[in-house]
Amino acid sequence: MLRRWEDLEAKPWKNGGGSTRDVAASPEGATLADFDWRVSVAEVERDGPFSAFPDIDRVIMLLEGGEMVLTVNGTPHTLGRLDTLAFAGEDDTACRVPGGATRDLNLMTRRGRAAGSMRVVEVAGDHEVAVSGGEGGAVVLLALTGGLALEPADGSEPVTTLRALDSVVEGAVGSHIRVAGTGTLVELRITVAPHG
Repeated sequence: MLRRWEDLEAKPWKNGGGSTRDVAASPEGATLADFDWRVSVAEVERDGPFSAFPDIDRVIMLLEGGEMVLTVNGTPHTLGRLDTLAFAGEDDTACRVPGGATRDLNLMTRRGRAAGSMRVVEVAGDHEVAVSGGEGGAVVLLALTGGLALEPADGSEPVTTLRALDSVVEGAVGSHIRVAGTGTLVELRITVAPHG
């Protein structure tokens, strides 16, 4: 499913320090209290503490802005563009944006229920991803640049041009996402443990 950046609603944080746009979550309709996994893009406008998310594993990647300094349990970590940091949602975490506002990509997975990864992919030609990871898992591709196009796996639909920060979300196990062109994207893979 294609998700245009301009169609994602910006939701302000309670502390007023920024806003978040939800890209995808599972199960569908889940809230912050009961998701298995969640992908979002945050705009951080000023320094401040992060909200606590017990039993959640987090990965953050800085997409735009000079740098972000995350202090996790007293240890500072400086992120430059496209750097990532993994930490636990219950960690005491504070953020500084010394160069001004930043934008970051967030992957949150509920410990014991889901796991995920993210990586930067430089596309020059074709990039195809198969969806695996069980019921409720997914692949999310987030375009960082223009120059890429989403191609139908079976040739039955027209090619769709991706703009920067557009995303493609696919959760059907065994399906494929095919992107062509020249550009940069982030590939997120999420797996979900069977309910039991």
